[in-house]
Amino acid sequence: MGLLDDARMVAAEFEYSANDVNKGVKEFIRQMDEGLQETGKSMSQIPTYVTAVPNGTEKGVYLAVDLGGTNFRVCSIKLNGDTTFSLTQSKIAIPHGMMVAKTSKELFSFLARQIESFLKIHHSDHFEEYHRRRQNGDDTADEHFLQLGFTFSFPVHQISINKGHLIRWTKGFDIADAIGKDVCSLLQSEIDALHLPVKVAALVNDTVGTLMARSYTSPGKTGTLLGAIFGTGTNGAYVEKLEKVTKLKKVKEGGDFDASTGNMVVNTEWGSFDNEMSVLPNTPYDIALDKDSNNPGIQMFEKRVSGMFLGEVLRRAILSMIQDGRTELFKDESSGTNDVHSTCTIAEDSPLYKQWGIDTSFLSIAHEDQSAGHHITRQALNRDLGVDAASSEDAQAIKILVEAIGKRSARLSAVAIGAVIISTGNLSLTAGEGSNGEEKGVFEEEVVDIGVDGSLVEYYPGFEEYIREALREIESIGERGEKRIRIGIAKDGSGVGAALIALVAGGREAGS
Repeated sequence: MGLLDDARMVAAEFEYSANDVNKGVKEFIRQMDEGLQETGKSMSQIPTYVTAVPNGTEKGVYLAVDLGGTNFRVCSIKLNGDTTFSLTQSKIAIPHGMMVAKTSKELFSFLARQIESFLKIHHSDHFEEYHRRRQNGDDTADEHFLQLGFTFSFPVHQISINKGHLIRWTKGFDIADAIGKDVCSLLQSEIDALHLPVKVAALVNDTVGTLMARSYTSPGKTGTLLGAIFGTGTNGAYVEKLEKVTKLKKVKEGGDFDASTGNMVVNTEWGSFDNEMSVLPNTPYDIALDKDSNNPGIQMFEKRVSGMFLGEVLRRAILSMIQDGRTELFKDESSGTNDVHSTCTIAEDSPLYKQWGIDTSFLSIAHEDQSAGHHITRQALNRDLGVDAASSEDAQAIKILVEAIGKRSARLSAVAIGAVIISTGNLSLTAGEGSNGEEKGVFEEEVVDIGVDGSLVEYYPGFEEYIREALREIESIGERGEKRIRIGIAKDGSGVGAALIALVAGGREAGS
């Protein structure tokens, strides 16, 4: 058996059939429902206390801040009321001393001062008018407050739209006295100390922000159902019927929210779908990756879908072929046969031998390579992986593996998207069919709008088409249903999306 046949045998281990997809969808829906009823389940299904999504007609100026790592971003977003917006922003590096400050006050006063500087530069008229009215004792000064959405990318226990207690720090931050405190209150206190006309209106998860950003900018009048991230990580947030979020009744410290819409946005945290491994696909490469990860047995869906892990799955599959004496991958015999004088060698310090040694960008390169003799992939093997003089057949074998791993990721992504669509009943409408059952075009009111963000869905070759192929295979969707699903890129959930959540939290009406 030749090298390409060997590669196809390994690739076959990543096949995820139509039957597998449908089993996955049914289990995904079951775990969604379970998470809506009880806390502590595989699928967290976290209530966000956001009860409406924008429709593109909203107007006004809103602020957003994003604390997600070593930088702090401050934005102002002007919504034009016609699905468009303009954004002004600044980004400030956070000094290491602030990340490990003795008290939370030091960090949050630093953040508040950055907001003050931003307002003085970009909203000087607003800033000065507020202070003039305040000094004159004008009761209308508070009307000049700007609503702010706070994207805080650390684990929090959120109990209302603008209240969340810090569970723990990550990403190099370590300020002990902040643990257990409401981060919105900490920021608001320091904003108030500087007498800034700003109200922290919403605590924001960036996936929820993706949903909001897409719903504002999407074409037509159909509200967006789902915001999904398929990038370094994966997650989804969607609009659920409030009556189905039954665990809200059991939350003793839950905050107030507007129940009049009958809806609530739910943050699924679907990266942990099926940690029990009842339906997810498993290969020796997945098993080894999980065992050597820093969280074995956790985020099992994410470890098969997201960009952070696909390169590592490929690395382990390649190593299995190299170490199998029966295959000819990167062997002199194969290279010599295919390219006459080449002698393939793998550097001793090759990233192939190091955990996380392959970046997902390598998969994109190999997947879309149409060059003669797979020249581009061979260059990448040399440059990125220390494989010198790989043959065209070597490169072709790698492409076979890459396509299988990328396709499985996309088909699993379709399981999540399809399950949310089916569970929420958004395909139950039958409009668009004539009385004789003849199919017509898809009308705007039939469209199910999905907002997506992340490097995989935006840049990985064919990722969306692989998703759509799998959606057509789902029994409750089919070809007709798949045509009704509109997938569009939603950018900047932590900025534009955060501002829109502040708008909803502030109860602003469209066109105000």
